[in-house]
Amino acid sequence: MNSILKIEDLHVAVEDTPILKGVNLDIRQGEIHALMGPNGSGKSTLAYALAGHPKYEITSGKVEIDGTDIVELDPCERARLGLFLAFQYPVVIPGVKVADFIRHAVTNVRNPDRKEGENLMPMREFRKELKQRMEDLGMDTEFARRYLNEGFSGGEKKRMEILQMAMLQPKFSILDETDSGLDSDAVKVVAEGVNRLAGPGMGVLIITHHDRLLEYNIPQYTHVMLGGRIVETGDAELARELHNEGYQSVRERHPQEATDQLEPSAS
Repeated sequence: MNSILKIEDLHVAVEDTPILKGVNLDIRQGEIHALMGPNGSGKSTLAYALAGHPKYEITSGKVEIDGTDIVELDPCERARLGLFLAFQYPVVIPGVKVADFIRHAVTNVRNPDRKEGENLMPMREFRKELKQRMEDLGMDTEFARRYLNEGFSGGEKKRMEILQMAMLQPKFSILDETDSGLDSDAVKVVAEGVNRLAGPGMGVLIITHHDRLLEYNIPQYTHVMLGGRIVETGDAELARELHNEGYQSVRERHPQEATDQLEPSAS
């Protein structure tokens, strides 16, 4: 049976300001969902709230993975249950090598009962797997020796997150505007990387303004967010329409939600 990420009547506030006002969404392994909407509609708030960012307070509603409520769990526990977030703006961590970061992350996700100070994933096994994954993604293995995101181009930062996804093998991946700020060549590389990893074992939620990622990762479901709610759901054709025509017709159909665009920036 496929795993399911179930979001039910989710309300989220930031500094006491309501942002999400009743989001309902089910994502199953093997499905690709697109979440689109104008700036301030609540898309990134949903991503950060699911991942457990402390700034985003879930005030009511449920988020479950296979029936386990994750609302009170910390981000590490959510990751162990199979949730992964690719950030819109990945952070730089000077002094921490890519390989060391990924080795710790993989060990903690795959061995949830591991105690502090216990052995990490065996180095020989880790290096073999990391090398294979990097080759699959067309990445130079020297990349793993660099400090995490330090001096990385925008495209390299996003490819780094695709590599993390490949190693962690999550049940559900949330891509928060992964195509933001990238040129066409970089978008193609990232999109092809996601396409290689998406499959029966992973459900994907692609949050985007554009359809560039969706050309390579055709969504079975496209959701439109406005004013902190999902107001419409369709298929890949809806994504194409929104890209070509914008959100004016959506605003006209949902005037109440269109008046409230309050989403803050993550920090």
